Amino acid sequence: MIAPLIKTIDVPCSQKNAYDVFLTKMDSWWPLGKFTVSAMTGTPARAIRVDVRVGGDIVEVGGDGAEVLWGTIRVLEPHSRVTMDFHIPRPGDMVTGRPLLELDFEALGPSQTRVTLTQSNFEALGEIGASVRGGYTFGWQVIFEGGFRVACGG
Repeated sequence: MIAPLIKTIDVPCSQKNAYDVFLTKMDSWWPLGKFTVSAMTGTPARAIRVDVRVGGDIVEVGGDGAEVLWGTIRVLEPHSRVTMDFHIPRPGDMVTGRPLLELDFEALGPSQTRVTLTQSNFEALGEIGASVRGGYTFGWQVIFEGGFRVACGG
């Protein structure tokens, strides 16, 4: 079993705002020129589209307009929790499984929220699961602890 990856940050915004920023403004804080399939081929992505509903997809719109599925929302508890199958594949990879990504949003006050990100089930990626976990360890530090925190006002 590959150990889950857990990151917890406190952000200086309301629980509702933190939740909304994560899901509805993802392409405003996600580094489109670095951590996207399009960027891996040399061109920044144009956007990330999130269909915020159970069964909704998280899709990268590449620099050339091509779309790549990153994940699908499985659980949606407005302003407190979201769970999704989530993985950004390398260009050309055939994705047959995805790790589970869970985000919990806990109000600490009217303008302070603790957000816990847990990514597990790396076994769904087969042989590359352990190395992919290592990549996400670094990636979430930059993306979640950096970009997302700043987007929430931190």
